[in-house]
Amino acid sequence: MIDVYSWTTPNGQKALIMLEECELEYQIYPINIATGAQFSSAFLAINPNNKIPAIVDQQGPNHQPLTLFESGAILIYLAEKAKRFLPTEPGSYYHTIQWLMFQMGGLGPMLGQNHHFRLFAPEKIDYAIDRYTKETQRLYGVLDKQLANRQYLVGDEYTIADIASFPWINSWQKQGIELDDFANVKRWHTQIAQRDAVKQAIEKLAKACQPK
Repeated sequence: MIDVYSWTTPNGQKALIMLEECELEYQIYPINIATGAQFSSAFLAINPNNKIPAIVDQQGPNHQPLTLFESGAILIYLAEKAKRFLPTEPGSYYHTIQWLMFQMGGLGPMLGQNHHFRLFAPEKIDYAIDRYTKETQRLYGVLDKQLANRQYLVGDEYTIADIASFPWINSWQKQGIELDDFANVKRWHTQIAQRDAVKQAIEKLAKACQPK
C-alpha cells in the first residue's frame, strides 16, 4: 500500500495519475493547503519542505517503508517500482529525465507564478502578470515545437515526462493562453486527457479533497 498525501493542484495530480497508470494500490490523505494543513507537525514529519505531494510506500526497498517528497522524485521512483513509463534504452531514458527536469525547473514554477499573480496576489501587478504570461507563452512554444513530429514528449512512448507536464496544461484558460495557438500541445493534451487512468486519478483526488 502506498499512502499519498496530496491536494488538487497540478503537482498533486501528478502522483495520483502515476499511481493509477501503474495500477498500484494506494490510499489518499488530503492535505488542504488552503487551510495550512501542510504546516502540521504530522505532515512536516513526512515532508519537512511542507509541499505536496508526498508518499509513504509501506513496501519500499527491502520491504521497508520509504518516504518521498518532490513530485519528480516520486514519478521516477514509481516508474522504477512498476517498471513502466521510464524507458530503459539510455538515449530515451535521459531524454525522459531531461523533459521531466524541464517541467520541474521551468514549466511548473513559471506557470505557478502565472497562476499566483493572475489569480491569488492581493494586488494586481501588471508587470508581473505580463512577465509570467510571456514566459508561459514561450514555454508552451517549446512544448509545441517538441511535439511537432512526435506523439509524446519523448517520441511515441508515453512517459513520466508527459505525466509531469500534463496537469499544468489543464489550467491553460487561467494562464492567458489560447490553446488553439499551440496545435501540437492541444492534440497531445486532448489525447492524454482521454486516458482512463488520468480521468480516474483526477476524479478520485477531487472526491477525496471535498469537504467532509
